[in-house]
Amino acid sequence: MRNHKLHFLLLLLFIVAGMSNCTQEKADQKRDRKIVANPMNLNYRFQYDGASRREAADPVIEYFNGKYYLFASKSGGYWSSPDLADWTFIPCKTITTLEHYAPTIMVMNDAMYFMNSTSPKIFKSSNPDIDNWEDIESEFEFQIAGSVDPSFFLDDDGRVYIYWGCSDKDPIIGVEVDPKNKFKVIGEAKILIEHNQDKYGWEVKGENNHLGVAGYNEGPAMIKYKGKYYLQYAAPGTEVRVYGAGVYMSENPLGPFTYVESNPFSFKPGGFAAGAGHGHVFEDKYGNYWHVATIKISERHMFERRLGLFPAFMDNYDELQCHTVLTDYPFYIPEEKIDFTKNDLSLGWNILSFDKEATASSSLPDYEIEKANDEQIETWWAAQTGKANEWWQVDLEKKMRVEAIQVNFADHNFTNKAEDPRPYYQYIIEASNNGTDWDLIIDRRANTEDMPHELIVLDEPLKTRFVRITNTKDMDGNFSLYDLRVFGDGLAKNAQKVSDLTINRDKTDSRIITIEWEPAKHATGYIVRWGVRKDQLNNAKMIYSENEFEGRFFNRDSNYYFSIDSFNENGITQNNKIYEAPKPS
Repeated sequence: MRNHKLHFLLLLLFIVAGMSNCTQEKADQKRDRKIVANPMNLNYRFQYDGASRREAADPVIEYFNGKYYLFASKSGGYWSSPDLADWTFIPCKTITTLEHYAPTIMVMNDAMYFMNSTSPKIFKSSNPDIDNWEDIESEFEFQIAGSVDPSFFLDDDGRVYIYWGCSDKDPIIGVEVDPKNKFKVIGEAKILIEHNQDKYGWEVKGENNHLGVAGYNEGPAMIKYKGKYYLQYAAPGTEVRVYGAGVYMSENPLGPFTYVESNPFSFKPGGFAAGAGHGHVFEDKYGNYWHVATIKISERHMFERRLGLFPAFMDNYDELQCHTVLTDYPFYIPEEKIDFTKNDLSLGWNILSFDKEATASSSLPDYEIEKANDEQIETWWAAQTGKANEWWQVDLEKKMRVEAIQVNFADHNFTNKAEDPRPYYQYIIEASNNGTDWDLIIDRRANTEDMPHELIVLDEPLKTRFVRITNTKDMDGNFSLYDLRVFGDGLAKNAQKVSDLTINRDKTDSRIITIEWEPAKHATGYIVRWGVRKDQLNNAKMIYSENEFEGRFFNRDSNYYFSIDSFNENGITQNNKIYEAPKPS
């Protein structure tokens, strides 16, 4: 009998050890991937017109000659990458219109073409790794309205079109051009997308689409899928968290176009870094779709912005969608074709640092210590100086498994201008189990790269309670952080499910829907999901601490379906119950 028990115990130990090894293998496999988190970690250039701030917006990416090339407004150049994770900056002087807004690029006949706002000039390069662009002396002319936010589109029959538009009054325009005749216009330009803020709440101006008037419809871009044309546009404005992107569809590149009811397809009104408007959908080398888009800060200046990269896909109804809600958490860049309808690329690492007790060497009024872990990129902590040995630390309250740390520097009181060299931070990050004895885990004392939003994945997971960052180089301005974000697993129980939702659709304005729920036990926050079909809840908002939600961005005449998940530092607790907010009868 004893032998049977012994054999059983040995077998149990063998199974547990196998499970442990399997878990560790899965963790190691995660580290073998390229792992990123929004905002994209780029050497964003400073602008100075009364306030020094970084700016990049209106991005476009194309794959060309084995690399991805990323262009964005006001950047003084562009970036290349072999993998969508690691980017190399290429300064540029030969594109004489580079300082205009809203670039567009197109790959055609082994060359890349460039154009941007307010000028019909078009430039060409067969090797964008070097700054040697050629002005082709374009004969293109803008027609009807505006000359801003242009976008190229090369159809699969070789015909080329240019779209443009950026206005709270004027429409989105399109026209065919002749690439063999210096892009001279063929035929008449056509009006393709008009403002419809009375029907579509997300087009209404305001931080919560609350101002009652049309916002800006802007930034058109085109892709083709299964013989149909998908004309994208952004609304209502770059300075608000509800900045998103919608799409119209057509059988022809110049319409007529039909609004897609599930709009906006790219939308991120919540979380740490919000906004997913004015961008560009492109295919990677494996055939996966992505949307590169504009993220809002807009505190020191309306045009204080960053870039975000979002997995995009065609849903079961051949409608364009994006995963956005967890993309300011770590996610991986695939090296194969992925079914994004079933995989959002997230790694299951949770935010551990939110709203935990924090301390610091010093702080300025209005830039308090707790603003470096409040999950709001619009707020930040600033030390009293930029001298070495200024520090900030967070107490996770107990030992947790730390997988990665995202360092988001806020550049407080910097005076940098566009022509100045990019700055760089030097610092260390330490961990402690008791707040007294510290171990060095990240060493950036010799760093000379500008990495304002670096996601650092630890070589191995680390169980620790305290995390501290210390400045090691005297610098102009103040040592400051939008947030120091710690990711991993709290090693405890998930939050309870939300028990029920109360949904109210405004009777006088059906674009407005409010939701309330009882707080779930142990929840840090919630993810509210919605869509126009029960099986397609592709839009979502992450909400911290609160138990209510008001959205003014819904279609006036659509049914909506909702669900809600709870989350904490241990994971997401899904709730599969679907709630309906029907359209007015």
